[in-house]
Formats: sequence, structure tokens, C-alpha cells
Amino acid sequence: MNKIETPMKISGFIDRDSEIVGDIKFKENFRIDGVFKGKILAGNGLIIGETGEIEADIEVVSIAINGRVKGSIKAKERIEIFSKGRVIGAVSAPKLIIEDGAFFQGSCQMEMKALDSKTRDGEAKTVK
Repeated sequence: MNKIETPMKISGFIDRDSEIVGDIKFKENFRIDGVFKGKILAGNGLIIGETGEIEADIEVVSIAINGRVKGSIKAKERIEIFSKGRVIGAVSAPKLIIEDGAFFQGSCQMEMKALDSKTRDGEAKTVK
């Protein structure tokens, strides 16, 4: 499996010795290595480290999971569960990647991106 080679700009971080209850909203990328319970909204990318334990409803562009997540996950682009990742709950994304050794229990809905694009006169044409 290809890993991202370019470093990501992290706009927020919860360390492994921290426990937070509440809501998180961010614009760029966020990493959680501690314990979080609540709701996570917006943002570009969310990274759950190996020591991360999350119990939340999550809505992001993409998520990479190396820790434990319990709750619903809605991603606009992709959900990646790596070999040390554990997910229990409903997930929804156009791409779901589950690495060998990962654990997933729940339901999955994979949404197809639009296959048609509109022309100027309103007729749909198939993108090839």
C-alpha cells in the first residue's frame, strides 16, 4: 500500500496523555493520539495515531486510522484503516481501504462520484 510521501501540515494535535470531551472543528489536518469523545467536523484530513481512542461521529474529507474508532465516519474522499486500526460503526465514503490485519465491524456505504457532467444546454453527457 502506498503511503503519503509528502509531509502534511497539521493544524491541531491531541497528545497521547490527553483526554477531551466535546466538539472539534478544524480547517486543515488534525491528529489525535489521545482519547476523544464527541463530534469531529469539517477539515481536510484526520489522522488517528496508534494510541488514539475515539468515540465520535466524524465528518471529514479523508481519515487515516491507526488507533481505535467507535462511531459513524463520513468522508468525502477516503477512509483508510491501517493494520493496527480498529473501527466499530457505520462508515460512508467513495473509497474505503482496509489494510491486512485491520479490524472493521459495522456497515459500509460507498458513494459513487458523479459519472455524468452537465453540458451548457443542460443535457448530460457521459464522461469517458
